[in-house]
Amino acid sequence: MIRLPTGLRARLVITFTLVAVGASVLVATIGFELAKGALIERAENSSIDLVTRELERIAFPVGKLRPGEAAPTTTELATVSTALSGPGRSVIVEYRNLAYAEGQLTMANVPNELYGRAKQGVVSQRKVIHDELWLIIGAEVYRADSGFPEPTGLRVFVFFPLHDEEAQLAALRTTFTQAAVVILLIALVVALLSARQVLLPVRRLSAAAQALGEGRLDTRLPVSGHDELAGLSARFNDAAAALELSVAELRSLEAMSRRFVADVSHELRTPLTAMTAVADMLSDEADRLPDAPAEAVRLVLGEIERLRELVEHLIEISRFDAGTATLNLEPVNVADAIQDCLEVRGWSDQVRVNAPQSLTVNLDPRRFDVIVANLVGNALKHGLPPILVSARGTENGLEVKVRDHGKGIPEEALPHVFDRFFKAGAGRARSQGSGLGLAIARANVHLHGGTISVRRQEPGTLFTVWLPHG
Repeated sequence: MIRLPTGLRARLVITFTLVAVGASVLVATIGFELAKGALIERAENSSIDLVTRELERIAFPVGKLRPGEAAPTTTELATVSTALSGPGRSVIVEYRNLAYAEGQLTMANVPNELYGRAKQGVVSQRKVIHDELWLIIGAEVYRADSGFPEPTGLRVFVFFPLHDEEAQLAALRTTFTQAAVVILLIALVVALLSARQVLLPVRRLSAAAQALGEGRLDTRLPVSGHDELAGLSARFNDAAAALELSVAELRSLEAMSRRFVADVSHELRTPLTAMTAVADMLSDEADRLPDAPAEAVRLVLGEIERLRELVEHLIEISRFDAGTATLNLEPVNVADAIQDCLEVRGWSDQVRVNAPQSLTVNLDPRRFDVIVANLVGNALKHGLPPILVSARGTENGLEVKVRDHGKGIPEEALPHVFDRFFKAGAGRARSQGSGLGLAIARANVHLHGGTISVRRQEPGTLFTVWLPHG
């Protein structure tokens, strides 16, 4: 199947070329037909003049003889034939029962229609005989010495070859063909140049749109002229300016929002420290209080812990937003790092670790600790035991997997689990956690240049982290 070109430039070139070719073919056809008609008309007129002039010179009596006149002989008919003959011609002279033919053609080659019309005057007709084109002139001689034209029965048929005219038409056809080829080439070149000129603003517009998409919001197009493309370029510039202004405003608002979150988080740290100290004192006394006050104290302690976690997460996420988060790589024993992370948080008894003791990778140990802590903490809060953490070295990095055996994350929630403040349902308590843990884990993974993914298991959920060799 032939595929048609779909590009605008190709369609412009093809359309322009087809129009040029169609116009040249039409002009060439009309010119050829006019030249052909002129050549045939000239040949007919000259042939008719020749035959008419020679027949007017006949001096011997024909037709109704007058007293003292003798009927024409074959010799006199031959004289007429000789006068009408020429190179390549054939002549037939017929008078009653006499006939004289000179040349290769005979009366059998005279069309019946022409033979009948020849009684009324000088007539002509073209006919192909033996694969050659001939012009046949037929005429009957009239005698007018009695005062009115009188048919004599003497008929003449002259066959004129049209070799020269056919050769001229063939040469003309070749000339027109060559001219058409030249016109086609010129049209193609002009079409290419015109398409290039017409599409130049379109290419500029495409490049400018790509630049905008890449973030170069100061991109503008030169505007020249007053045509539709100039108007389009001007409107593009207006849209780009409006977009640049809107993005600048959004960036300003985003920066203000980040500063606000960072400032609020840092400001909350001081009262939160005091609240934590008081909470520690209350925790020691909670067991000695009555049930109702003790329950209230434990509720306050839980909320203070959640608040502390939220503030720490907000401070951490604000560092990523501000672009101040950095990596401090050093050789890390992965199995020891995972065990230390679990022991510090008191999770060693709840999590099973499967990692080779000899596995050492260049990592930022603090950020690796945050990644593991957030994934394991998420599994402990929202999943069900057993919780499994496995690590293995690959050809180009480190792979860490965290698996729980709970009800799992709903399928529709999987694309959003790493979004900030997102909390899934399906058996997970929406009041637990800050909603920032997985977002912070992903940010730390990306800071290492790695990837993190999640998928459902039967049962449970599996998080997979890949970190490249540092």
